[in-house]
Amino acid sequence: MTETTGIYDKLPDAVRRFVLHWGNLADRWGVTRSVSQVHALLYAAERPLTADEISELLGMARSNVSTSLRELAGWNLIRRVPVLGDRREHFAAETDLWTMIQRIAAGRKQRELDPAAAALRECLAEARADGDLSPVVRLRLEEMLEFVERAGTWYDQMLALPKNQVMALMKLGAGVVRVLERARGKRAAG
Repeated sequence: MTETTGIYDKLPDAVRRFVLHWGNLADRWGVTRSVSQVHALLYAAERPLTADEISELLGMARSNVSTSLRELAGWNLIRRVPVLGDRREHFAAETDLWTMIQRIAAGRKQRELDPAAAALRECLAEARADGDLSPVVRLRLEEMLEFVERAGTWYDQMLALPKNQVMALMKLGAGVVRVLERARGKRAAG
């Protein structure tokens, strides 16, 4: 991991490493490194920060910080926070991990799954209207749409569950897999 000399010097080592690692994960999440680094800094910050402070701490252009802040606000992961005696805008991240994960999941569903399902519905409608189209192609489109809609329904169900119930499901983990494997084994034997 490389760093530019002088950048991040004002951050504690653990925060600096968190910001850098969080930024490295950005491309896997479909956002820019800058967005992830700004989010990481605000998440770890003990107080709201101004865009100028973020720019200075991360060694990032002010315009890049502004763009990142707008994107994070669009995901509802940060908010503007008034600070008494200071007219500048200050920003704070959502620090409740569960709320943050719910907002990211809801945003990803809205930006990815919902448009995919809509596009598949249109394709399937065209496929059904085309008498020359192979039934195999129609079946594949139907299966894909069914999967995407099921995934969307699952997202909605998980987002609607209270935190304690989702945590209980997560703790079950491998136990659920064993139950499903036993059930599959019984069906195969029966």
